[in-house]
Amino acid sequence: MKNILIGGAWPYANNSLHVGHLAALLPGDAIARYYRQHGDNVIYVSGTDSHGTPITVRAKKEGVTPESIATHYHNEFVKNFNELDFSYDLYTSTMTPYHEKHVQDYLKIIKDNGYIYEKDEMQDYCPNCQTFLSDREIIGTCPHCGGVAKGDQCDNCLTTLNADEVLDKRCSICSSPTIKKPNRHLYFALSKFQDKIKALNEKRIGQWRANATSETNKFLDMGLIDRAVTRQLSWGIPVPFDGYDDKKVYVWIEAVMGYLTAAQKVAETRNIDFNEFIKDGNVISYYAHGKDNIPFHTVIFPALIMSIDKGYNLPDYIISCEYVNMNNEKMSKSKGNLISINELVSLFPKDSIRYYMLANGPETKDINFSLNDFIQVHNKFLVGVLGNFINRNLSYINKKFEGNIPNGTVDEKIKELTVDTFEKVGKLIEEGKLRAAIETAMSFVSAGNKYYDEQKPWIQVIENIEGFNNTTYTCVYMMANIANLLAPFIPSTCTKIQEKLALKKEFVWHPIDIGKDIKVQNNDLLFERLQPINQ
Repeated sequence: MKNILIGGAWPYANNSLHVGHLAALLPGDAIARYYRQHGDNVIYVSGTDSHGTPITVRAKKEGVTPESIATHYHNEFVKNFNELDFSYDLYTSTMTPYHEKHVQDYLKIIKDNGYIYEKDEMQDYCPNCQTFLSDREIIGTCPHCGGVAKGDQCDNCLTTLNADEVLDKRCSICSSPTIKKPNRHLYFALSKFQDKIKALNEKRIGQWRANATSETNKFLDMGLIDRAVTRQLSWGIPVPFDGYDDKKVYVWIEAVMGYLTAAQKVAETRNIDFNEFIKDGNVISYYAHGKDNIPFHTVIFPALIMSIDKGYNLPDYIISCEYVNMNNEKMSKSKGNLISINELVSLFPKDSIRYYMLANGPETKDINFSLNDFIQVHNKFLVGVLGNFINRNLSYINKKFEGNIPNGTVDEKIKELTVDTFEKVGKLIEEGKLRAAIETAMSFVSAGNKYYDEQKPWIQVIENIEGFNNTTYTCVYMMANIANLLAPFIPSTCTKIQEKLALKKEFVWHPIDIGKDIKVQNNDLLFERLQPINQ
């Protein structure tokens, strides 16, 4: 039995989840489900990233507390993940006292190890509000297009900015001109890990996706620079060092530490020694996230781990997806050119959503999402291939034999194909190649349809009843194994298949026999055909 650690990126509690989030996070769930079927010890965690400037700024504008905004979206995220059968061992939040305490403990270790230091820097200050300003609390003029800009990005041309580049800077709260004043912050010595991150990046070639390797190289080529640990905020984790009562822990450092704090919490509930788990030389870790989160998982997180303990497991597999575009355009909240998970689950069955995003996910290149493409995939594969194989067999048995499945012998070639398919699909999942894995599993279903057509059981039932019995029994054997092969991807549907055949409701990762004297429990359609949507 192997120890498996899987982390899904922590969505930010400032807006609803959309299809891009789903494309990034679903692979983690499929991998976790596979390893559980394999009988391994899995810790699969994620949570809501609940601190930071955007939430603080929004709270001020709306006249509410940052906690109320973060709590609202956290609850919505939990609902979304439950609706789509995510199987987190713990989905938590950076607001919890447990996370706060352990982040503070880790910071003390990092400082004791010599990787956190103090530094004075000139920072924007509002004399009227008598407070230092974060980049999101600054408004001014973009130096590139002349449009209205925040301290980190131009709202007009969308150029990423440094606060020092913005012209005519003012406080976003009171509109007063800003001045510069010295402010003391804590810094993490990320630059000290340049060579170690480079060595890790080279070592993980083939395990980290190509975009993760290339994006990491870009950061390394520029040279890693030290990053602030503290932030001038009222909302966040208190800094556990004297003299920093007016500041909070910068969200970039405490959010990625959530993988450690959440995994430690799960380990405690199972009476597992977390240090032994994370230092186990055979532990395998996976981190699933979007392209924009790559440096946080391949540069910052490994550096933090190294600064805490040299023996901790470093990311083995980076499952970093590319972007999801909507109707051939980059998704944009301002354009309304995106579809939220709330909308998606109101329109379609959960396993149709899971299947589409895993079978068509942006593993190596951007994808274009449209509702009608989604419907075509659902109708072609879930209705036309999987649903067809199950329904045509069981309908005939119900019609001719009152649901009693005739006992027979499983075709040896199908047995060999079954063993081979489990091996191939399992290897692909372990390598993080979910598209190829689900395609291989569905090719097994297609082989079932082909076998049924070639054997012609509607003729065998008249001319060769023994042949009919063997064909039917073989097809039902395939259904039972299809339920296991597809369970990491579409678990609810696979449970329905097991129920139809009165099988034990347990998913495993090896070929199973079906026993004798089986009766079809029901033959409700697994999937209904969907009609095109006028967009």
